[in-house]
Amino acid sequence: MSHPMRLIPCLWMLLTLGFPAHADSPARQASQFASGSGNILYLALGVGLPLVTDGHDGRNHALRALDGLGTSVLLSEGLKALVREKRPDSDSHDSFPSGHATAAFAVATAESAFHPRQAPLWFLGATLIAASRVRLRRHTVGDVAAGAALGYGVTRLELSAPRGLLLVPLIDPRHGGMVGLQMSHGQ
Repeated sequence: MSHPMRLIPCLWMLLTLGFPAHADSPARQASQFASGSGNILYLALGVGLPLVTDGHDGRNHALRALDGLGTSVLLSEGLKALVREKRPDSDSHDSFPSGHATAAFAVATAESAFHPRQAPLWFLGATLIAASRVRLRRHTVGDVAAGAALGYGVTRLELSAPRGLLLVPLIDPRHGGMVGLQMSHGQ
């Protein structure tokens, strides 16, 4: 199955699983785990596991996964600041896109490129993390779908470049430090 086709079952799961869970239900507890410590464990495994399992290529795989993850998350945070969409469960205006979905799909995309036979497991994990955000009413399905697409797309771009993506901070001391980021497609 091609990489874009792998997103279809994931998005279907988001639509079927992405309904709010009732307080203290097993679904809510599972969603809280997936959004919290499960998410941290998933991301750490996605970046760290190649160092242990991928032999000679492990360091490069870990760095490429970290580059895709970092770049995706930075772009997600930038979009949040620009769009300022209200969250479903609060007055905070940082809902679009979902950073959890962005990060999870960035890791899934990198790991599936390095280990195609494991791709369904990585994308299942990413989908469960994204669906948990909808179940907990932190995001809408649109927020997590946009985050998933961002994480996937940026990481595919990162993997297509021989040296990945290069993020360079734009510093302006007159305005208190960093004022932006410049991204280049490393050749």
